[in-house]
Amino acid sequence: MILIRHSISVVLSLSLLGSLTFWLASIDARASVPAKAYFAGGCFWCMEEAFEQVEGVVIVVSGYMGGTVANPRYEQVSGGSTGHAESVEVSYDPAKVSYQKLLDAFWRNVDPITPNAQFCDHGNQYRSAVFYATDEEQRLSEESRAAIERSKRFSTPIATQLVKASVFYPAEDYHQDYYKKNPLRYKLYKHNCGRAQRLELLWGKP
Repeated sequence: MILIRHSISVVLSLSLLGSLTFWLASIDARASVPAKAYFAGGCFWCMEEAFEQVEGVVIVVSGYMGGTVANPRYEQVSGGSTGHAESVEVSYDPAKVSYQKLLDAFWRNVDPITPNAQFCDHGNQYRSAVFYATDEEQRLSEESRAAIERSKRFSTPIATQLVKASVFYPAEDYHQDYYKKNPLRYKLYKHNCGRAQRLELLWGKP
């Protein structure tokens, strides 16, 4: 009888240990899966660079969001015929950076008062936008916009759109990490576009 009870105890202990191990592994797996956020701020090369400098961001993918055409090509989007905006998908670790911090980084890297344009790029495809995916993201994005409006920093209304996220289409491979793969061309474009100069005028020095 004692031996039977001991055997049962061992089996139960092993079973509980296995369940606990599985539960902990599940938590670790969920914790390691990055969250995703979506923004548009004109040239996606520039937004990719800006967000990849934020601690806690895992990877940033350039792409298209907000249009009506499935699987759009760059030539279609840049021509303004699909309704998409050049956008970025920001994968981040919520344990290291909050969605609010991403919003702060977003605003600091866009011109929020010029509609349907960002710096030298003009057209609806270069509009600035926050694409919120959840009610919480909507609340935070609305509060962040309201805070800027209350600050009276700008004399004109905020033109940045706050809209529900839709399908994100990654851009062609040659657009991904463009600022890393083509640093000279990228720096020349960014300088000639006046992005840094306009941001400093709007927000002050970084």
